[in-house]
Order: sequence, then structure tokens, then C-alpha cells
Amino acid sequence: MPREFSRIDRIGDQMQRELAQLIQREVKDPRVGMVTVNAVKVSRDLGYADIYVSLLSTEELTEESPEVKESLSVLNKASGFLRGQVGRAMKLRVMPQLRFHFDTLQGYSRKMDNLIRQAVGDKPAVSDDDTSSDDSERDA
Repeated sequence: MPREFSRIDRIGDQMQRELAQLIQREVKDPRVGMVTVNAVKVSRDLGYADIYVSLLSTEELTEESPEVKESLSVLNKASGFLRGQVGRAMKLRVMPQLRFHFDTLQGYSRKMDNLIRQAVGDKPAVSDDDTSSDDSERDA
């Protein structure tokens, strides 16, 4: 029997969808830029919701980048407005405080991918020749 999702997980998923739409449509500040809501982690008591966002940019961004700091400060200042809008959309009795964070997972995954490419090279893990010989051996 599959494991049921907890109420906190479902609230986080719904909040992620609502926040993504609200930030895209309602936050008109040009300092925000192209924001993607990657994850929402809600505390068990619904006191806080940590929202992890990433920014679309041509260069590699870190938490110390001026664009990231400015976008996060704008989002944290707009958190009261966003909290009210999400609360109305989700019809929750208790709406958590919103805290925005920069998601460093994408930069970390790019770094790990580069390290793997350096170690292994750009050759594929399984070549086409290996798979065709395995298929012919199975048929015999």
C-alpha cells in the first residue's frame, strides 16, 4: 500500500503552485526578475514556510550575488501581501509566515556534473556497441 502524503506536504505543494502564479502575475517590482519557486517547506505547526527560489540569469548566481540579495529582499518585503493572497486562495485558518531563501541546489548540481564529466570524460556510460552485442547474445 503506498504511503499517504501528510497534510503538511500537501499544503507545501499547493503553496508552491499558488506562490509561483502570484509572483509571476502580482509582484510588479522589476528588481525581482524571473523567479522560479523550487520548493516550499512548511513547519509542523504551520508557523513558518521556507520558500526556496532560483533566478533565471545568464551568469552563475550565488547567495552573495547582488541580483539575488535584491530579489530576496523584495520578496521578503512582499511576503505579507503574498501571505494574504495565498491564504485567501487556499482557505487556511492558519497561514504560515513566508521566508524566502535562494536555492543553491542548482549550482551544486552543476558543480557535481562538471566534476563527474572531468573524472569520466564526455564518453557515454553505455556505448551503442555494447547494447547491440548483448541483444544478439540473448537471442542466441
